[in-house]
Amino acid sequence: MRSTRAPFARSRGRRVALAATGLAATLALTATACGPSDDKASDKPDGTTSQGSDGAGSGSDSKLPGALADKLKERGIDLDDWKDGAWKRWKKEDWLREAKDFANPVIEGLWKPERMKKAKDPNKTIAAKDAAADQGATDPEPAPVQAKPEKSPYHENAAPVGKIFFDAPKGSMVCSGTVVKDPRNPGKSNLVWTAGHCVHAGKDGGWYRNIAFVPSYNDLGKSEAALRNAAPQEIAPYGQYWADWVSTSNEWINGGGPTGGSGATYDYAVLHVKPEQGGKSLEETVGNALDVDFSAPSTRSVSSMGAWGYPAAPPYDGLIMHRCVDKPGRLSLSPSLPTMYRIGCTMTGGSSGGGWFRVVGGKTKLVSNTSIGPAENTWLAGPQLGRGAQQVYDMMSKK
Repeated sequence: MRSTRAPFARSRGRRVALAATGLAATLALTATACGPSDDKASDKPDGTTSQGSDGAGSGSDSKLPGALADKLKERGIDLDDWKDGAWKRWKKEDWLREAKDFANPVIEGLWKPERMKKAKDPNKTIAAKDAAADQGATDPEPAPVQAKPEKSPYHENAAPVGKIFFDAPKGSMVCSGTVVKDPRNPGKSNLVWTAGHCVHAGKDGGWYRNIAFVPSYNDLGKSEAALRNAAPQEIAPYGQYWADWVSTSNEWINGGGPTGGSGATYDYAVLHVKPEQGGKSLEETVGNALDVDFSAPSTRSVSSMGAWGYPAAPPYDGLIMHRCVDKPGRLSLSPSLPTMYRIGCTMTGGSSGGGWFRVVGGKTKLVSNTSIGPAENTWLAGPQLGRGAQQVYDMMSKK
């Protein structure tokens, strides 16, 4: 997916706000107080979250803490061999599952532009078969909302949005993600919000491999034909950022499945990333990052939400950023699980993990992320972000 070494452009000398022609204008919402709590996210914490390993792949030297290196060696995994291609072997006993076993060393030049373009959508997660078991509060299915291409250049209209690339047993895969603020590192965040199923397979698998984030992927919104002779900077204008720490919910790890499963309502994750080249923080480089709204607002109190991402399954090709804006409704998979948000949207797989935004007090905030949707691609659903999601976020900020 990337060419030799994809050089990246430095920050363009100004902090790029959510331009009036982009997120803020499209999400011209009015903030109101939370209404009835029948569709609020669960207030109980989701237990101890699962993180990646501190320092794994932390920069191009890819040095690991001694304890982790020893742990990997106990499993017969040599880090040099791993970088030379051992990561391609997905034997059950080698598929790292426990949080302390996460390893994602930088492999420079792995994600060449062609490899990125060939990465597939994780279509196993863009299904909603579990919704048939709904017994809780669910609103009528929304009418489809046609996804619209975001205006280019993306860095001027949706600076925090990008694509996530990773390797899974079935091959190279893609998701979407959003740069979010880090309260302990103001102005210098290296945090990316996405879906749990974009970093971990759930109850029947482990951590995915070679996880990297490319902000403003294909910044000028060029077609496949136009990209044949494109410079690497056009594909990855800000370079590639590798995850050196990952956190998702225990509910996703223990209950997530090919169609979402019981983990769908907790299908969120946060990456801490470092640049493949250079030393600037992600937020400094792209010029923006969004706050996260953990208030889990009632759908009755929100006039509209917008979902952003890079749909990759037909009729889309994964090259163009799209958005959908709709008034959210409720989707309940089980009365024992938190209710999810649902909006009409025709985006397909590849948009998974993409942020859902709303405007509160004139500020655009991330309020959910794309998790599941039906095979017909008429709507999307995302988790409500309550205390459990905030625990994941706070733990990542502390790291």
